[in-house]
Amino acid sequence: MFTAQKIKRELIIILSSAAVGLLLTVVIAARTYVYSETTQADIARNVLRFHVLAHSDSAEDRQLKEIVRDTVLEAFAEELSASNSVAETKIFVAGHLSEIKRCAEDIVREYGYDYPVRVSVDKAFFPTKAYGDIVFPPGEYDALRIVLGDGDGGNWWCVMFPPLCYVDAARVIPESGKQQLMSALPEDGYKLLSHGTTGETSVKIKFKIVEWWQNRKQPDKTQNTKDTQIVSR
Repeated sequence: MFTAQKIKRELIIILSSAAVGLLLTVVIAARTYVYSETTQADIARNVLRFHVLAHSDSAEDRQLKEIVRDTVLEAFAEELSASNSVAETKIFVAGHLSEIKRCAEDIVREYGYDYPVRVSVDKAFFPTKAYGDIVFPPGEYDALRIVLGDGDGGNWWCVMFPPLCYVDAARVIPESGKQQLMSALPEDGYKLLSHGTTGETSVKIKFKIVEWWQNRKQPDKTQNTKDTQIVSR
């Protein structure tokens, strides 16, 4: 038979267990969140992304976006490929925003469109993206952004430094590119990006932790890209 004292003792045990469980959950959540933020920030500060947005999702606008992408990359490939650090790449890009914009505008006009072209270096949210066997977690990265017209169409992403925009048709990153990436990132950061090739379960779990927390921060997909800070007009 349950006495009042016994019921009270059982209730205390249940409540104490629940409190301990909640505390452990909060501690684990806090630690994984801090890990996600720190790890993604360490990766982000060592790379520069490239982001091109089409005017709309029509086939013509998507094709124009790809032509602009290819033309800009080709025009500046030699200088970008020769860069030895993210700081050097950012300095080069910042000093050539007008030329990059003019290059994109020339293509837009050549194909008979009158869309405005906006070029900026700004922070942008990028989803999980694979380049060959290297996978970047989602999150905010500094990026060279080219917005064509309204910028309401599909996105195209790559990594400008290290120069992974030039992955070959087989989507294989050359060993030189991996070495440059390895040199640019902390050891743990590179292991995280190459988690698919290591076979280490612990590294894969860490990537999923970063991915899960960063995706919680993803902005509203309907956010208008025209609100992006413009560096080159």
